[in-house]
Formats: sequence, C-alpha cells, structure tokens
Amino acid sequence: MSRVQTLPVSADDAGQRLDRWFRRIFPHVPQGRIEKMCRKGEIRVDGGRVKASTRLEEGQEVRIPPLPEGAAPEPAKPSRISDANAQMIRDAVIWKDEHIIALNKPPGLPTQGGSGVSTHVDGLAEALTFGAEEKPRLVHRLDKDTSGVLLLARSRRIAADLTAAIRHKETRKIYWAVVAGVPSPYNGEIKFGLVKAPGGKGAGERMLCIHPREVESTEGAKRAHTLYSALYRVAGRATWVALEPITGRTHQLRAHMAEIGHPIAGDGKYGGSAQENMGDGWGAKMGGIISGKLHLHARSMTFLHPVTRKPVTITAPLPEHMKDTFETFGWTEDLAADDPFEDYH
Repeated sequence: MSRVQTLPVSADDAGQRLDRWFRRIFPHVPQGRIEKMCRKGEIRVDGGRVKASTRLEEGQEVRIPPLPEGAAPEPAKPSRISDANAQMIRDAVIWKDEHIIALNKPPGLPTQGGSGVSTHVDGLAEALTFGAEEKPRLVHRLDKDTSGVLLLARSRRIAADLTAAIRHKETRKIYWAVVAGVPSPYNGEIKFGLVKAPGGKGAGERMLCIHPREVESTEGAKRAHTLYSALYRVAGRATWVALEPITGRTHQLRAHMAEIGHPIAGDGKYGGSAQENMGDGWGAKMGGIISGKLHLHARSMTFLHPVTRKPVTITAPLPEHMKDTFETFGWTEDLAADDPFEDYH
C-alpha cells in the first residue's frame, strides 16, 4: 500500500488495543514495525500520537501510513489442536452463555503463548466456538501454575466491556491458597508496592516488594493491595487462606504472601526452602505427601453481566493436587464462607 488511508473504529472493535486491531487488518506487518510507526507518529488516532497499547474507542479514525509494497496477508492457518487438547479445554468449561465462557483453568496450562510455549488457553480457544463464527477472547490472565476461574468473551464488544470492568475494579476475585506457617493477625491487608526485579523476562520474571512510601520514588514500581483471611490451620505448620487482590499486579498474591513470611505452598519462585517464615523455617516446599505444585486457586469471580446487567458469580472446584492436600489436612471445601471479605466491602 503506497498511500495514506484512514480507517474508522467500529463498535465491535471498541476497547481493543491498537496493535492487535492493526495486526488483524494487516497481518503481514510485524509487531516491531507497528511500534516503530507509533513512535514516529506515522500511526495516529483522531490526529493524535498514540502508543501501540492504546485502547481504541468506537468512532475514532486511525491514520494508516504507506505500508511495504508486495506484502501479502498471511494465509489462514489450519487448526493444529489435537483431539485430546480440544477435549481437555472443553472439559474445563464450568459456565457459559451466548456472551461469556468461564473455564476452570488447569494448573500448568499457560494462559497465553510465549517463547517455547505451544499449548495455551488462547490457542486452544478455537475449540471453544460452540457454533459461533469467532473464537472467544481472553479478558484477563492467570499464571501458568495457578488454577481456577478464567473468563473468555465471545465477541469483541463483550471483551471490551469485561476488560473495562476489570480495569475499573468492578469485578471481584477470591483465591484460595495453602501457605507455610500461620499468618498473624489471622486477617489483614498487605500493601507492599511491586517492581520488576532486574534481569527477569517472560517465565523468569520476578517481582520485588517495596515499602508503600517508596513506590513514588522507585522507577517502574506500582502500588499493590491484597486482603487475606486465615480460614483453617494445621498446628503452626500450614494455613488455608482466602485472598482477594484489590489491585491486579503480576505475581501479586505470591510476592505478597512470601513478603510477610508465609509463602504459598509449592511456589519455588517466591518461597524457596531457605526462606524464613512462621512454619518452623520451611519455605514453600512442605515435603512428605504434600504436592510440590503451586497451591494457588482462583476460587471465584463475581461480575456484572455486560448484557443482562445481573450479578454473576462463577465458582471453580479445586484442582486434584489441592484436593489431596485438603484431604490430608482434614479440610473440606464447604467449611469456608462464600465471601470471607464481606465485612470489608
């Protein structure tokens, strides 16, 4: 394309990132080229300079600069999802209607692809069309080793609405975890800020906790806020806790619990065996018959349905390794209140 053109943003594309919108229309243009054109001001929205991550709004006009000649859109790739993986992701569906699908994401399954990752929820979403023309879209993420409620939207408009609700803290998520030791006090708030540790990228990324007073003066730091409630304990060794992230930072729950001395069981990144905690100096590896997998589960998610405008709460059963740990400690899922943080709200 050797000329400048202007394209409008449709209602279905509202809320989508500029780079994703661009790649859908011009799949032959690489991500790096899109970011460069944004930096140079060649791509503009309503005449203004924008970043590749800018969210588009209905009715806006996007300026498209001349693009490389001879570049053709990539042909559509046939589905490479195996029958076993298609069945696995369909079996993970715990709730759906014509607008939204909710999964109980298995532990160990990445939400999105990355270096060396070939199987992930985003890629497997093609098996979740259930007769619709488009595959459902992710609206939030869970860490690879975290299980539980994960929402997908079945249209761009619903994706935009749910993404906005999450961004504006209009949804609630409650997690269950097993941690080393017993938190004191039993109920509390954690407000350490979070900043990326130097050198880590992708799967190696690690967050550092900093005092709230240092957030403003620390480059790249973000405020973070977690509620916790100790539900049941086994002597002084381990505790079943409910967690509610008020903010949604990378590794927030894992970093926060480790910082107060109670790393989540199975968390090798934040709770190594040398870490001091109230569990007799254990780290996150409890040993014995307790699984070494991460004991963090997105138990429930509550949101206002973008179409019916009625509140919806999705609850996900525990994964097998956490069920085994609960059985070992004599806990059952029905012992916990549906909302341990009701008084806070």
